[in-house]
Order: sequence, then structure tokens, then C-alpha cells
Amino acid sequence: MRKWRFAAGLLFVLLGILLFSGCGRQTAAPDKVYVGVACYNESDVFIGELIDCLKEELNGLSGDGMETMVTIRDAAGSQRTQNDQVKALIDEGSNVLCINLVDRADPSEIIDLARENDVPVIFFNREPVAEDMMQWEKLYYVGAKAKQSGVMQGELAAELIHSDRRVDRNRDGKIQYVVLEGEPGHQDSIIRTENAVDTLKNNGIELEKLSYGIANWNRAQAQNRMMQMIGQHSNEIELVLANNDDMALGAIDAYAKLNITESAFPVFFGIDGTDAGLRAVMDGKLAGTVYNDKEGQAAAMARLAVSLVSGSVPEDLEFENGRYIYLPYYKVTIANAEEFLDKAGK
Repeated sequence: MRKWRFAAGLLFVLLGILLFSGCGRQTAAPDKVYVGVACYNESDVFIGELIDCLKEELNGLSGDGMETMVTIRDAAGSQRTQNDQVKALIDEGSNVLCINLVDRADPSEIIDLARENDVPVIFFNREPVAEDMMQWEKLYYVGAKAKQSGVMQGELAAELIHSDRRVDRNRDGKIQYVVLEGEPGHQDSIIRTENAVDTLKNNGIELEKLSYGIANWNRAQAQNRMMQMIGQHSNEIELVLANNDDMALGAIDAYAKLNITESAFPVFFGIDGTDAGLRAVMDGKLAGTVYNDKEGQAAAMARLAVSLVSGSVPEDLEFENGRYIYLPYYKVTIANAEEFLDKAGK
């Protein structure tokens, strides 16, 4: 009788455990990788292309007993929305998160949610501040170093100015320039602009800054800002430095819309190497860009995501300080733009 009561009690405890666990968040098996992706704004051309690459890479890792699934959420520029989306992704069963922060200085709520549910996080493209990355041991970052992109943009511009005297159209020995910046106060905007300008000066280029415009990484906004600057400075502008390709293309759109002849165009430089940016370089409309390796970043993110779920990190993933994976930028001119477009599979 005592044995029967013990067995019945044990069965009751086991049923209780199963019932309790069934009421909580669904936990995926190690061979099922459910990746929750949250981006700041999917209308950002580079981010859209990067996420497409990530989906392809994760799909390619499915098979041989491993299943990968991806759910994508677009915060459309709202950190509060993104926080809610991350909570929903976790509740829906994501066992690893890839987060492109709206506000790189405000990741604490996302980190708390991930830590409470033991879901590792790979931040990408927008790097959190170092202090936030130390909040938990399962936080990682995949991206590129903004300083390198600014330096390379400055080098490309300096090389062209030194090799083609026509850039200095008024022959005053100085290059009159304007800047199209991303978000106000955004780290990458500040770093890209400062390093591009400093690199030009370090290469012996005398500069005169005429103006700048905030265009939030957006082509249409850049067109509007550029039209305003053209209205203020007419044909004085000799160089346009844009923090990304979309804004550089918006600047070109502004000149086209105003029916200004191409002989009166300044030279334009972008950053990111989007498909449209690379084609503009090939067509001679954009003097150069700096390729942000979306394929390499997507591959690193996909492999890291799978390894964080399966528990085995590939030895050939190279980390800095144990948490950061940085991919290099590359200079792009008309001479090699087609190679990078081929890399993107376009």
C-alpha cells in the first residue's frame, strides 16, 4: 500500500511539472534554430539587403538534422515598438535574437528580456556602447568599424582630387564641399564624417565647408536637403560627402530634378555599396563608395546564431574581446564596382 501511494505521489509530481512547463514559453530543441530578427527600419536599403542575405545564409544552414526558421520585425524607427517586438519574438519561441537597435544607447530593456528568458542576442549594424555589452555574457555584435569607412571615403575623394584637376572647378586651390549626414548624434554619422574630412586634410586637400544636411539615411530626404543647399550655394559645390549611398543618390537626384547639366555637377561619394550605389558607380554617376560587406556579416551572424543554440562555436569565427565580429570595408570605384555587384549576386 505504501509503495502504491509513493508511486501515485511521484506520478502526480511529474504531471504537475509537465503541466507547469507547458504553460510557459515554448523552448525549441537544440536542432531547431528560431531566429528572431528586429530591425530599426527595414526601409533602410542597406538593412533590407543585409536581412535578405541573412535569410539566405540561415536557409543554407538548414539540413543534416538542423532546422532554421526566421521571423522579422520592423520597428519603423521606434525603440518602444522594438522593445515590444522583441518580447513578442521571445514569447513566440525565438531561441536566438538578431537585433538592429533603433537607439544604440538604449538596449537595456531588450537585454533584460533576453537574459530573463536565456535567449542570446547578436546585435548588428548599430553597435551598443561597451558598457551595455558587458551587462550579460550572451551578448554579441557583428558589423564593421565606422572609422574605417570614413577614412576610405576620404582616401577615395583625395585620390580623385589629386588625379583630376577638374574637381576644383573654380581653380581656387580649395575644394568647396557639403555633407549629407545620417541621424543627428548617431555614432556612425559622426565618425564617418569626421574621418572622411580629416583624411582629406591629411592628404593635403584644402577644404571649405559650405553646408551640411541631416537626411536620416534616406534618399528622398537627401534630395530635399541637397536642393536646399544648391539653392544657397548654386554652382559653388564641388564635392558631396554622404554618409551612405542612398543619400549620395538623393543628392544626384536633386541635380537631375533641377535640370543642371552634368558638367556642373560636383563629385559624389557614398558608403555601403548597396546594389543601387554600385550601379551608380559603374554608370559614372557616383565617383566612389565604400563596400560594407553585408554578405560576410550575414554569414557570420547566421553561423553564430546556429552555434549559440547548438552550443558549438566554429573555431574560424574571429572575435575581438570575445564578443565582437568585425568585417572589413572595401574601396569601390568604377574599376572594380562590377566585382562587388557580382559578389552580391546581382
